[in-house]
Amino acid sequence: MRFSPGLLDEIRDRLPLSEVVARRVSWDRRKTQAARGDYWACCPFHQEKTPSFHVDDRRGRYKCFGCGASGDHFRFLTETEGLSFPEAVERLADQSGVSLPAPDPREAARAQQRASLAEICEMAARFFQDNLATSGGEAARAYVRKRRLLPETLREFRFGYAPNGRDALKRHLIGKGVDEAAMIEAGLVIRPDDGRPTYDRFRNRLMIPIQDDRGRVIAFGGRTLDPDGQPKYLNSPETPLFHKGAMVFNFHRAREPAHKSGQAIVVEGYMDAIAIWQAGMRNVVAALGTAFTEEQIGRLWRLAPEPTICFDGDAAGVAAAHRAVDRILPGLRSGYSFGFVFLPDGKDPDDLIADGGVDAFQRELAGALPLIDVLWAREVDAARIDTPERRAALEKSLDDLTRTIADERVKRGYQLDIRLRLSNLFYRQARAQRAGGGGAGRDGGAGRRPGDPAAEPSVPARGGDLPDGTMFGNERILCGLCLKYPDLLEHHVERISTAGLSDPLHARFRDELCRIATELQEVPVSAFFESLDSSFYQILSEVFEEEAAGAAGAVRGDPKLRARFQDLKQRLPILRHEPPLDFIEDLFAHYLDALEVRALEQELEAEMAALEDGLEEADWQRIRAQSQDLARRREECARDEQELAEKAKSLRSSRQAVGAGALPPAVASSR
Repeated sequence: MRFSPGLLDEIRDRLPLSEVVARRVSWDRRKTQAARGDYWACCPFHQEKTPSFHVDDRRGRYKCFGCGASGDHFRFLTETEGLSFPEAVERLADQSGVSLPAPDPREAARAQQRASLAEICEMAARFFQDNLATSGGEAARAYVRKRRLLPETLREFRFGYAPNGRDALKRHLIGKGVDEAAMIEAGLVIRPDDGRPTYDRFRNRLMIPIQDDRGRVIAFGGRTLDPDGQPKYLNSPETPLFHKGAMVFNFHRAREPAHKSGQAIVVEGYMDAIAIWQAGMRNVVAALGTAFTEEQIGRLWRLAPEPTICFDGDAAGVAAAHRAVDRILPGLRSGYSFGFVFLPDGKDPDDLIADGGVDAFQRELAGALPLIDVLWAREVDAARIDTPERRAALEKSLDDLTRTIADERVKRGYQLDIRLRLSNLFYRQARAQRAGGGGAGRDGGAGRRPGDPAAEPSVPARGGDLPDGTMFGNERILCGLCLKYPDLLEHHVERISTAGLSDPLHARFRDELCRIATELQEVPVSAFFESLDSSFYQILSEVFEEEAAGAAGAVRGDPKLRARFQDLKQRLPILRHEPPLDFIEDLFAHYLDALEVRALEQELEAEMAALEDGLEEADWQRIRAQSQDLARRREECARDEQELAEKAKSLRSSRQAVGAGALPPAVASSR
């Protein structure tokens, strides 16, 4: 339904925004001036201790000066509760007493039909629930005991039992005055093509109602209780109420917990979702099938910007993940993606929780792979790259996939990231071929996973000439961030290209990195990878290989260098807590600012040294202006560093991390 601007304005005028927001926050008494419609609170969108979230009742707008979140009444509900825009309008219209326009007659008739079918589904749900407690439901009760489902879980999810008779539900509904045509339309009864009498769709099955965003029963899933029964799980058919490709099981329960935690867990089946919910993780949903649709993807993003999808670790689970990647890619946009978890082969979430408690499942979630890693592994593991033609074929395949991404910024980030990965992969493979006299295996080295101890290091590690000190470490972090977040490299490429890097290795790496992002942007990787400075691959492999090795930690080069040649997450521990992209961008800009401050210091020192013999008035004025500019930039860097440290502390606290590492020392100056 479309809503006129006048209607939306009337809702805003009648209902103060502070009343809508007050359900989520506590107003700060010192800063709030209610008489002026001026309210302050700690932001509901990110963790903070100092109130920076402002609500202006006069303008009907909110804004957080910490994380940048802003909007009006409707935006607040869609962001905090995951409501769709029409749902937010309907709720606020009801609260404000504003009457919504009547739908057109055809839409009104469809709405009435859907309401009638929902009433029939509700009758069926109660019938199934009642039957679970009867003597006929003993097998169903035995099954839920076997699955360790608690009585409160059975009540919450409204478990039931469909009797084994041919038409038990049909007869019950007829007794309630429901005609057969309506039962068929609701997907509860089947009419055979050969003219025989209608019969119940669900028989001798444990029944789980499927509920819509409002909690109404609109369909059912039935698990057979017959050891030889097929299919094991049977869902309702498509109906005017139920569209399988649009539904996400448990969405209405998970919406608020997902928004509070900023994360959503997606599993393959509703029994898995129920087991995880029972274990205390309420932000869990299930897709009704492994083939995600575009509509389901959009609904999952309403729960959280980067939901984590759990797949079985067997071949079927990996294949399902690969299908999901292809479906997700076109819709990727800035700040929205998916993580992928492959559970140990033969284990489902219920098994993990039963064996190791909820912590065992959370450990699996903590190892979620970004979508780009799953895409990369799929293409590279199946590739042969032992000839120029085969390298070009792999590159083209990856390029074709990334071109399907509609969001230009995300597309460019993926393209640059993959070009850097290909550079490292091709270089390693070429070295392996030369070292082995050209005798690469079937995949030409591509089959070795990054971090495999058997894989040859890309380049020799540096010797004992590594400088100590803050600046070296921060230069290294900046190089690593350019690789891990290539969209930041592209966005700041001009500043990066002119940044003064004191370490020669870092400077050479930076130069080659900027070349790839600019002058080599349209040149195939297979055509230029061997022309790059070999030292470029030292830092490239440190991020792409050492980081992938994870906790097992295969460290390249001399073990004595372990403390200095650590991967990016070891150097910058806040990355372990998955900070939001706006925090990363602020941190990235801070490192660049610090390098520019150091360059100003060096420039001023050179000016002073050159003028030791005599200082004229013009020289004095110039040096004074440079000193003032340097002092201002130092203060800005110090202030930014303090703000970043506070944000990092909040992020670690919000993730409930124990013993988390801090940000690296200040790089504001070399005072």
